[in-house]
Amino acid sequence: MDFLNPRALRWKIAALAAAACCAVAAVIGFLVHDATRERGLRVGTERTLTRLIAAEREYDRTGRAPADIDVRSRSELPEPLARDLAGFAEQPRTDQPGTDLPETDQPEADPPAPAASDTGGGYATWYDADPPNWFWMWGAVAVDDDRFLVVRDDMSTEVRSLQLLDRSIVKSVLAALLFVVPLAALATEPINRRLRHGARTARRIADGELDARIGPAGRARDEITEMSAAVDDMAGALQRKLENERRFTADVAHELRTPLMGLVTAAGLLPEDDEATGLVRDRLRALNALVEDLLEISRLDAGAERARLDPVPLGELVADVVRRTGTDTDVTAADAEVVETDPRRVERIVVNLVTNAHRHGAAPVEVTVTGARIAVRDHGPGFPPDLLERGPQRFRTGASERGRGHGLGLTVAQGQAEVLGARLTFTNAPGGGALAVLDLAPAAHTA
Repeated sequence: MDFLNPRALRWKIAALAAAACCAVAAVIGFLVHDATRERGLRVGTERTLTRLIAAEREYDRTGRAPADIDVRSRSELPEPLARDLAGFAEQPRTDQPGTDLPETDQPEADPPAPAASDTGGGYATWYDADPPNWFWMWGAVAVDDDRFLVVRDDMSTEVRSLQLLDRSIVKSVLAALLFVVPLAALATEPINRRLRHGARTARRIADGELDARIGPAGRARDEITEMSAAVDDMAGALQRKLENERRFTADVAHELRTPLMGLVTAAGLLPEDDEATGLVRDRLRALNALVEDLLEISRLDAGAERARLDPVPLGELVADVVRRTGTDTDVTAADAEVVETDPRRVERIVVNLVTNAHRHGAAPVEVTVTGARIAVRDHGPGFPPDLLERGPQRFRTGASERGRGHGLGLTVAQGQAEVLGARLTFTNAPGGGALAVLDLAPAAHTA
């Protein structure tokens, strides 16, 4: 079923739409994540500095730090704070209560990233994202040479908010994909329908229905419309070419028939015992067979042939046909059945296959009848690759001066098989030689 085929065009388009949605969501998610992280760090830094300024004012007024503020020596400070505060204890503080807080640089690290620090005007902040003190914002300011007020603020709320935001973005993307993928698959249905219709029409044309056309696609003006118009133009050109070829073949055969009858009549007046008479009559028989083949091909091309079905003992029919060919051919028909078919057309096919085997193959030639299946095999060089690839083609012979190939016999046999609704296949036998198989089972009814 096309809808469930993972290689169908609809699912490729759906996958492309899903990939585009994921790419857009990834970019937007990264931007939102980064903006939220920066905002969280900025809020944490401002909160820590506010506490640190308040603690510094309290210390200047009372000489004691608030209860939630630590007073530490330089050796007790975390290393990043100690490094950033180096030298600040010896410098006079210029920031006083009520003045603007000096602007600080923003931390550059994401909460899970390595710790970052921020200094300026004697104040230092540091975000600690490493274990064991996860998600703490530190602040410190020097109050004398070796005494520092230290503030530690919990950032776990901001981190959890960021994590929730990330999970919400992922859930939103998954929910969007559950909607986008089926929608994209359904949206491609008109395209798939038009492509399937085009493929079916092309197969009908290939099967011989030359008047089949894809037709216009309504108001659509896209690449599929252009391709459909091109296929219809090609089918029209092919139909005209084949019809011209059919008319030419029929006209040639009909035009040759009248002078050929005159030649046959004239050849009957020649002396019977003359060697030249035999040669003339032999070539006239060959020419007459060619004209009859051309007439038969023209009728087959025009679709004027119809099978007349009768119950036929297939083994007896084939044995009698092979006997009347006058060739040295082995016939095996032990498992033959009685089938409902057109005996005249079966005879025509068998005669052409046996004649072709003797003419272009090598002895022994074997005919085997099994059920409703007739196999003709020789032990020559086998069918040429061109025939195996393209099937029988008219106006080719096995004569060296006209190149490898086949004549009208196999073309007539193929056309008669199509009239019977049978299947005629050409292969080379594993042990060598050509093998032609006529299978009457697709259309025949066992009696």
